[in-house]
Amino acid sequence: MDLASLEAFLAIADSGGFSAAGERLHLTQPAVSKRIAALEAQLGRRLFDRIGREVALTEAGQALLPRARRILAELEDTRRALGNLDAEVGGRLSFATSHHIGLHRLPPLLRRFGQTHPQAALDLRFLDSEQAWAEVLHGRLELAITTLGPAAAPLRTVPVWDDPLEFVVAPEHPLAGRGEVTLGDLAAHPAVLPDANTFTHRIVADRFAAEGLAPRLRMTTNTMETLKMLASVGLAWSVLPHTMLDAQTVVLRVPGVALRRQLGYVTHAGRTLSNAARAFMALLDDAAGPASVHGH
Repeated sequence: MDLASLEAFLAIADSGGFSAAGERLHLTQPAVSKRIAALEAQLGRRLFDRIGREVALTEAGQALLPRARRILAELEDTRRALGNLDAEVGGRLSFATSHHIGLHRLPPLLRRFGQTHPQAALDLRFLDSEQAWAEVLHGRLELAITTLGPAAAPLRTVPVWDDPLEFVVAPEHPLAGRGEVTLGDLAAHPAVLPDANTFTHRIVADRFAAEGLAPRLRMTTNTMETLKMLASVGLAWSVLPHTMLDAQTVVLRVPGVALRRQLGYVTHAGRTLSNAARAFMALLDDAAGPASVHGH
């Protein structure tokens, strides 16, 4: 098995098609097909069923998938370990963050990293937190800087920023004029929140559930700026980080309810990190200050 064919196999499995895999690998579709044909010939097994435009893994393909991931992850780990032998901070750092953190928390750190380590190339992707964690788990990214949820081995989380959350409405919303509101009051009005599978949604939903309530969702979106806009035009109430508050929305006082989330970074405990990743983590640790606790 050659590595190029394994890379093509994984790209198809992850993207769901030969064309999409070609775009990811910067190859033509016939070149991708040729690599898969060679791999299938070597293994003596068909790896994909092609049903019209749909591509599905065969039983042999499903058996190969985790092994192919391990082989390529081990190779990338070896490359990083050897690259770290010279102490320079160079090469490419592939990491992901959310739009909110990228806009509101990272700019000064990105500027400092670029000034301190001009030889390093940053490959920054904007992903939802849960998707970014999956990319770290599978070895496609070294680092994810996201909202932190419950972590299980082999992922390792390090908190950097405490992020208080506030209930907000438009100035003309029926609840805006009240000195105090309850979760019951909020449950009686429509809400706009992040998707149900996000860490932030779970923080909100769990607090309501503790009182036997549930938010009445009008719609969901994972972009905090969009949530702010929808709340500010009076469509519904929402929950926003304290850092985003301004005159466009009114903060509701909900006695006894203090929501907050942790923002930080996620790495894979079993993978070798590049010098560039270690250098960026050091900047994050500095931003966290001495209260940062490593590993959860």
